[in-house]
Amino acid sequence: MSTIQANLFALQERIESVCQRIGRDPQSVRLVAVSKGVPVERIREAYACGLRAFGENYWQEAREKLPLLPPDIEWHFIGHLQTNKVKYVVGRFHLLHVVDRVSLMQEIQRVASNKGMVQPVLIEVRLSDEATRAGVLPEQTLALAEAVSQQPNLSLQGLMGIAPLTTDESRIRQAFRTLRQLFEQLPEPHRRWLSMGMSHDFEIALEEGSNLLRIGTALFGART
Repeated sequence: MSTIQANLFALQERIESVCQRIGRDPQSVRLVAVSKGVPVERIREAYACGLRAFGENYWQEAREKLPLLPPDIEWHFIGHLQTNKVKYVVGRFHLLHVVDRVSLMQEIQRVASNKGMVQPVLIEVRLSDEATRAGVLPEQTLALAEAVSQQPNLSLQGLMGIAPLTTDESRIRQAFRTLRQLFEQLPEPHRRWLSMGMSHDFEIALEEGSNLLRIGTALFGART
């Protein structure tokens, strides 16, 4: 058994254990394999294990990988997106997790309209005070969601957030709870995905309602 396959089995067991404990169907949880910094050969190995959803953070890295990998991969863009890169990612990524400002929303709408397509998106909400974190402030989230929902070439499918980088489980849980409460205030058609939980905190995220996990290290190992 390969390392990735062993890691995937271990992850699935942990996900099933949490779901069993809280009365959720494990099949309702989607796993996005975060392939930032992961070479193509390792992504192919994960694909061979049955994974089909992969997340990339940088267009410059993704553009080298996408042509070399199977066409049925569902690509997710999960990193900070500059407006000048929008023209490259719209239509190439199944879901953009990172809409956090009106200017970005407008550019995605413009490019999607020009391409004659509808781009599925999530709104990224800022859940911590760390200076490096992107995201719309929680108190501005519903207004942005309303604006996104009015764009004819965008399909708002939910929210994404990253918990504070801390070992304090109560702070992580409160951040995820905040995101879940915002998610529940969205109109029902926009409540498809609640994207929260990474390698170090996905079990808490599941307990707080996540149905889309972004897992890198626990699957591929530590990046060099």
